[in-house]
Amino acid sequence: MVSPEEIYRAIVSSEQRSVPARVARGVLGMISRPYGWVVNGRNHLYDRKPELAARVDVPVVSVGNLTLGGTGKTPMVAWLGQWFAERDLQVCLVSRGYKDTTGNGNDEAKELAARLPGMPHLQDRDRVATAKKAITQNGAQLILMDDGFQHRRLARDLDIVLVDATQPFGYGHLFPRGMLREPIRSLSRATVIALTRANHVTEPRRKEIELQIRHFAPKAIWVEIEQAPTRLLSLDGTRHDLDELNGKPVLAFCGIGNPVAFQKTLTDCNYDVVDMKIYPDHFSYPSSTINDLSRWSDQFPQAVAMICTHKDSVKLRPGEFSRLPIYAVLIEFQITIGLKALETELAKLVVQSAQ
Repeated sequence: MVSPEEIYRAIVSSEQRSVPARVARGVLGMISRPYGWVVNGRNHLYDRKPELAARVDVPVVSVGNLTLGGTGKTPMVAWLGQWFAERDLQVCLVSRGYKDTTGNGNDEAKELAARLPGMPHLQDRDRVATAKKAITQNGAQLILMDDGFQHRRLARDLDIVLVDATQPFGYGHLFPRGMLREPIRSLSRATVIALTRANHVTEPRRKEIELQIRHFAPKAIWVEIEQAPTRLLSLDGTRHDLDELNGKPVLAFCGIGNPVAFQKTLTDCNYDVVDMKIYPDHFSYPSSTINDLSRWSDQFPQAVAMICTHKDSVKLRPGEFSRLPIYAVLIEFQITIGLKALETELAKLVVQSAQ
């Protein structure tokens, strides 16, 4: 069964060319206009009056993106958090806490807690107040703001924007007609632009994307990041080699912003995916869905395992599925272009935080 997420992407990407799809694109285009007015009005206000953005007493690094869906923000935040921690800075993560339904942190918070154990992470819609709280109550020497590009109220010392090489420009339209959160020209605000999943496209395509971005952000530091699977992680925390499931029939599921990238990862791992379920981004996996997944797995007796992302796995518990083991594919990334220039900017903030 095709998920609503897949249907929506097929429509806005113009992959679906039927008459109803064309009508839907027209309707979505009309809806996107007032959204664009709000976004452009807000940006115009802050561009004209930058003093409206509140400054706090320590450096602020923002990691964000231009599009809806996954661009690799969580791995980048984890890398930055580790980089600053290794230089003896007290770092505090600050984020909105989008779709945190329990008050115990959303899925990104849980994933970051696994990657950065012990690093404080405060989540609240008011990120200015939260940043000040991080300084006074947690002794933060540097604030690392996750998903902060569109949050203009908190001034930042470094704006890092991630662009997914496989879906760089949100199909060229603002949400909901496309997947852009704001116009591409907004990249002019970025200090650093990082092309993630750069190894998933050809070198000519990477150059083409860079040329398009340079038109709007000629002075931004250009970074390229390669992302590749490294190992499997069972729900009980046991690590396994990727090739344990090489060529074997598996079932896959995910609730992330870019399911296409996950599908490609499974193909690269040479897994025989006999069926796959796609849920909305930030999906919480209630007990009803767990039961549905168990019944679904029973339909494929040949499958030897179920595969998901690390972001999905942090919301699951060992023993919830009676028949098949569940493994998360762990993704590591490597900065292949622009590392020296990026570290030069980060080093400036280490000095600034000590002043």
